[in-house]
Formats: sequence, structure tokens, C-alpha cells
Amino acid sequence: MGFLDSIGRFIDLLAILIVFGGTLAITALRSTRADLGAAGASLAVLFRADPAADALAARVAVGRIEALAQVRTIACVDRVTTAGPFLRQAALELANAASARGFALWAEDAIAARRARHDRVAAVWRAAADGAPAMGMVGTVVALIAMFGAMDDPAAIGPAMAVAMLTTLYGLVLGNVVAGPIAARLERLSEEEAAWQDWVVRRLALLAQAELDTPSRVVPLQAVA
Repeated sequence: MGFLDSIGRFIDLLAILIVFGGTLAITALRSTRADLGAAGASLAVLFRADPAADALAARVAVGRIEALAQVRTIACVDRVTTAGPFLRQAALELANAASARGFALWAEDAIAARRARHDRVAAVWRAAADGAPAMGMVGTVVALIAMFGAMDDPAAIGPAMAVAMLTTLYGLVLGNVVAGPIAARLERLSEEEAAWQDWVVRRLALLAQAELDTPSRVVPLQAVA
């Protein structure tokens, strides 16, 4: 028996259709089309993302923003070269902010929207991780029913048993080796990204408070007179 023959024992189109097709159907029913698309796109940055490097770049950018704000005003901080769309938007919002409260509201909304978006993407992969073992069991039960229904045909017992075992195997691998770890990594990346973004908005909010919320000196009317 060759290597390809050994590998071929672990490939069954019916088992693949039951587990992968069923898992996809379950995931699609629990998700929106946009979330499914975002979940697929998340694979492109799954291993390329580097939250530590992003956090370092954010600290450098915030340092430049603070230095420029001290020399000039926060209205000029959008000129600072920043890495990443969040930092660029944060600098722009700070430069155009009418009040520290206005900047804080933007920051809260932006971070909340990012967290909700990331949670929805991770939920897609969690749905796949939950659905795959269940579909594996469904395939196993279906194959066992077929096997018991063909007990008078010994030649049919082996293939049915193989499908029963392979659907369980596929479900466990897809759920616990593929979808589950992907969901866990996306959640971890989201938490690490949220940490440095929270730090950024806190530092920029202090700049906004120092410049926009400082009460101006009021000249008494008696002095004017």
C-alpha cells in the first residue's frame, strides 16, 4: 500500500460534504453576509498582524503629536505623519475638535465600533467552531443508520463505517484545529489592538483638555472702564 493510498483512506467526499457543507450552512445562518465576508478577509491579516509593532508606532506618533501641540496648537497635529488609519483619523479629529468632550465622544464611538466589528468577525469563526463537531456527529449518526440498514450486505458495512468515523474526524479537526484557534487568535489580536488604541485616545484627550477646556482669562468690566 502506497503513501497516496494511505492518505486516500482519510478522504471521503460524502463526509466532506456533510461536515464542511453543514458547518458553512450553520455559520451562514448565524451571521450576516457582511460578517461572512469580513471573516474571510480576516485570514489575510491573521498572521501578518503585529500589535506590538503597532503599539510602538502609536507611541512614537503620539510623542510627535504632543511635541507639535506644545510648540503650536492641536489644530496643527493632523500634519504629523502617522501609521495606520486609526492614528490618522485620531489626529484629524483632534485637530478639528471644538471641545475635549467632542473628541472623547468620537473616540468612544470609534473604539466601540471597532470592537463590535471585531467581535462579529470572531463570532463567525466561533459559530464554525461550534457547528463543525455537531455536523461531525450528524454525519456519524447518518452513516451508522446506513450501516445498520445494510447489515445483510457485508460489503456495504465498511464504507458506511468509514464515513461515520471520518465525519467525526473532520468535525473535530475543523472545529478544534482550524476554526477555534482562528477565533481565539482574532480575539487576542483585537484585545491587544484595543489596548494601545485606548492608550492613544487617553493621551490625545489630555491634549484636548489642556488646550480646549482651559478657561480663558476674563478681563473685569471695571478694568475696561
